[in-house]
Amino acid sequence: MDQVIRTSVRPLVEYVYRSGDLTTGFRSTSTMTEGTKAHQYIQSQYKYEDQKEVLLQLTTPFRDITFHIEGRCDGVLFQNESVIIEEIKSTQQPLDTVLEEDHPVHWAQAKVYAYIYALQNKHESITVQLTYIQVETYEQKHFRSSYTLIDLEDFFQHILEQFYPYAQLLTNHRYHRTTSAKALEFPFPSFREGQRYFAGAVYKSISEGKDLFANAPTGTGKTISTLFPAVKAMGEEKLEQAFYLTAKTVTRGLAEDALSSMIRNGLHIKAVTITAKEKICFKEKGCTKEDCPFSQGYFDRINDTLLDALEHEDIMNQEIIEHYGEKHSVCPFELSLDLAYSADVIIGDYNYIFDPRVALKRMSSEGKKKTALLMDESHNLVDRAREMYSAVLFHSPFKTIQQMYAGTNDSVSHAAKEVHTAIASRWDNGSDHSPVSVEAPAAILEAVKPFLSAAEEELVEPSLPEEEHSSLLDAYFAANTFQKIGQLYNDAFVTYVEAWKNEIKVKMLCVKPATLLRRAGKDFMSKIYFSATLMPMEYYRDMLGSDEEDYQLAIPSPFNPAHTNSYILPISTRYRDREASLESIAHTIYEFTHQQGGNHLIFLPSYEYMYRLYDLFQDRYPEVHTLLQQSQMSEAERIQYLNYFQPSPSSPLIGFAVLGGIFSEGIDLKGDKLNGVFIVGVGFPQIGLERNIIKDYFNTRQQNGFDYAYRFPGMNKVLQAGGRLIRTEEDEGIIVLLDDRFLQKEYQNLLPPEWRDYTIIRNRK
Repeated sequence: MDQVIRTSVRPLVEYVYRSGDLTTGFRSTSTMTEGTKAHQYIQSQYKYEDQKEVLLQLTTPFRDITFHIEGRCDGVLFQNESVIIEEIKSTQQPLDTVLEEDHPVHWAQAKVYAYIYALQNKHESITVQLTYIQVETYEQKHFRSSYTLIDLEDFFQHILEQFYPYAQLLTNHRYHRTTSAKALEFPFPSFREGQRYFAGAVYKSISEGKDLFANAPTGTGKTISTLFPAVKAMGEEKLEQAFYLTAKTVTRGLAEDALSSMIRNGLHIKAVTITAKEKICFKEKGCTKEDCPFSQGYFDRINDTLLDALEHEDIMNQEIIEHYGEKHSVCPFELSLDLAYSADVIIGDYNYIFDPRVALKRMSSEGKKKTALLMDESHNLVDRAREMYSAVLFHSPFKTIQQMYAGTNDSVSHAAKEVHTAIASRWDNGSDHSPVSVEAPAAILEAVKPFLSAAEEELVEPSLPEEEHSSLLDAYFAANTFQKIGQLYNDAFVTYVEAWKNEIKVKMLCVKPATLLRRAGKDFMSKIYFSATLMPMEYYRDMLGSDEEDYQLAIPSPFNPAHTNSYILPISTRYRDREASLESIAHTIYEFTHQQGGNHLIFLPSYEYMYRLYDLFQDRYPEVHTLLQQSQMSEAERIQYLNYFQPSPSSPLIGFAVLGGIFSEGIDLKGDKLNGVFIVGVGFPQIGLERNIIKDYFNTRQQNGFDYAYRFPGMNKVLQAGGRLIRTEEDEGIIVLLDDRFLQKEYQNLLPPEWRDYTIIRNRK
C-alpha cells in the first residue's frame, strides 16, 4: 500500500506545537486586508536580489509514509554571505507585549521553511527571522536565530515523529476509503426513474471540474443522487473532499442517512456535521475562558481527541461530537471544525463556505481544487446570500455610546458621535443624498474606521461595567460587519435609509449576490446546485452566478401524475380582498376534506390571514379536528404538530400553516399521513421598501423586476408547499390552489406538469 500524505507547512506545525487555551472573549477582528498590506509594506523594502512569496516544496519518506509538504515563505533575504528566511506576522498588539518565546508555531513554521530551503540549496547553516508588524503603526520587531542544517534536520524529524500517528490514521483511512468507494454499489435495489441520469450528471460535472444546476423533483432521491457519485469520484481519486451544504437541519439528517446506507454497503468514510455554535455549546453563558473548562487547555487535548474520534467513528454528528467533547473536555464546536479538515464529507450550513464572517478559513486553494460543493435546496441560497452580503447600522446605539463614554473614554465617545452623525446625514432632507442610492455610504464607512480602533482599545481594557461593555461590543461587531461588507460593495448593491421615531437605519443591500457567490466558490473543483424547485432555471442561474459553460438539467417527476388530482379555485386573495375571501375558502376546504377524508395541510401567506381563516373555520365547523402553527414553536412543539398526522384517521385532520414557514419545506409525511394540500395565494413576499428596491434594480437592467422580487420567490414557496404531498411512488392526494392568478399564463408556466391537468372549482360560497 503506497501511503502518501500531502500537507501545508502551517497545519503540520500547528498540529505539533499548538498549546494552551482557545482564544475567547473579545478578539480584535483586524481584516485580512490589513495584514496583507502590512506584509506587502515590508516586502516592498526588500533589495533587488531578495525574494518574496517563495514556494517551497519537499517530498520525503518517513517510516512507511511519503510526505509531500509545501508552503510559501514570506521572504528569502541575502545579506553578505548569509541567507535569511523571513516569516512576517501582523498583529494589533503593542509590540512591547510580543515576546520571542510566545509563539512556538511561528518559529516552527519559519524553521521548516529554512530546512527545506537549506536542504535544497545545500546550505550548511541558515538564519531565521521572525518579523512582527503592528498593523496600525507599521512599527516592526525582529527576532533572529541561526541554525545548522543538522539542527534543522533533527527539528524536522521531531515534527514528523509527532505528526506520524495522525498521518498514519489518515493515510490508512484514505486507502480504505478509495478502495471501498471504487467497489461500492448503489445502496438501493435499483435507481428510480431519472435518478441514474441525475447521478451520472453529478459524476460527469465533478470529473470535468464543471458546475451543475439541476432541478430534481421530489422523489428523485436528490441526497443519494449527489453523494453517491461524489463518493465514486473519490474512489477514482478524482475528488478528495465534499461539502454537503443546506439551510435545513432535517436535510443534514438525510445526508447522514445516505452516508450510513453506503457504509452498510461496505464504504469506509469519515463525515462530520457542523452544528451552529449556539446549539452545540456546553455553556449556557457562552464561551469565556474564565468559566469554560472546555476552552481552557483546548489545544493541549485536541490531538488526542481527534485521534480518538477519527479512529472509532464514521458519521460524526452532533450527538457523537458532543460525546467526544465531554470525554476529552474540549469545546464541541471547535472540535467539529478541527474534525472537518480531516473528513471526507462535511455536512453543514451554506455560511461555512460563503459567509465572509464565518467561512472556514484554513482551507487552502490547493485543497479547494480537490473539493466539490453539493448544495441542497439551492433555491434558498438566493435570500441567504443576500443576508450574508448585506449589512445594517442603526443610529441610536452610537448616540447612546457617545453619551455613555463621555468623560470616561472621549476617544470612543467622539468616534461614536461621528458615526451617528454620518448616519443622520443620510436622512437629512437638505442633503444631496436620496433615501435609495447605488453608491456606497462613503461618509459612514469613513466614520466607522476610527470608531473600530477606539472601541478595540476600550474593549481590551474596559473602563465601564459589563452591561455598558456589552453595548459597545454589539456596536463594534455591527460596525465591523458594515466595514467588511463595504469592502465588497459593487454594482450589485443598493444603499437605502429608513427612519422612524428616534431611529434611523442605513442598509447596504446586496440585491444580486451572483458575483460574490462566484468569487467565494471560484477555487472549488465543482459546485452542484440542486433543488426540487430550481425553476425557472434562468432566474437561479442568473442569481447564483452561473457561467455559460456550466451544465444544467431538469428531471421529470418520477411519480405517476395520475396520483395527483389538481384543482384551482379562481378567487382573489389579494390583500384588499382577503376578508371577503374567507367564507369561500373555508367552505371549499370543508367540502373537499369532508368528501376526501384523511389528513390535510392548509398553507396561507401570512399569520394574520391564517388566524382569521382558522377562527372562521372553527366557528363554522367546530366538529373538525384542526391544528394551528404558532409564530414561535419549539422543536418539541413542531414534532408534536407533525405527530398528529397519522395514517387512516377516523375523521379528517386539518393543519393550518404559513406558506414559506417551517411546515412548508423539508418535512416528510409519507403514505397516508397526508392526503391533501391547499395553497391560498401565490406566495408573494410582503410588499415593502426592500422588495420594491429589488424590483426597481432589475427593471433598470432591462429584466422583469416584478418576477425577480415577487413572482419567482412567491411561486417557489407554492411549489415547495405542494411538494409535501407526494413523497413516494405509492402516495396519492389532491392539490387545491386557491387564487385566480393561477389561471394566468405567467403563473401557469411556473406550475409543474403534474399540476397542469387541473379542474376549475365553480360556484363556491
